[in-house]
Amino acid sequence: MLIRRERAGDEATVHRLQEAAFAPVRSAPTAEAALVDLLRADPDAWLPQLSLIAEQDGEPIGHVVCTRAYLRGDVPVLGLGPIGVLPAHQRSGVGTALLHAACAAADALDEPLMVLLGDPGYYRRTGFVRADRYRITPPDPAWAEHFLARPLTAHDPQLHHGAFTYAAPFALVS
Repeated sequence: MLIRRERAGDEATVHRLQEAAFAPVRSAPTAEAALVDLLRADPDAWLPQLSLIAEQDGEPIGHVVCTRAYLRGDVPVLGLGPIGVLPAHQRSGVGTALLHAACAAADALDEPLMVLLGDPGYYRRTGFVRADRYRITPPDPAWAEHFLARPLTAHDPQLHHGAFTYAAPFALVS
């Protein structure tokens, strides 16, 4: 497996991949695929160096993206997700490899912190913990148990805390 940055021309492939990754758990078109398209179109959110594709034998099998998010309205951090893996490749380590690659790429860019909404049992294996441990509050208090954060090298607990806000496109999908 190879993990690489998304390139120009990958947009439709990423959309189909995210659609397929979440289709088994949805009965309607997936919000995740639409969300990636909306994030890519938002210059304030999109960080092209943090949109990563996993390939096996030259074929895309997984995708993860990190976009600009904020704490307390103006302290930049990252929102991680969506992360999608084709059903035939789920539970084979592709998602974990994408997570590690995203964290390494973000760390190399001196990003301080990644935040996501997801299954704590899965994401704890890759260093994520409840965000409230770092005094980070979710946009919806009901998310607290599944709202997770992972500090990176540039993390400063005196600066990186408070109310978290996703990139604007997250409010456009449900």
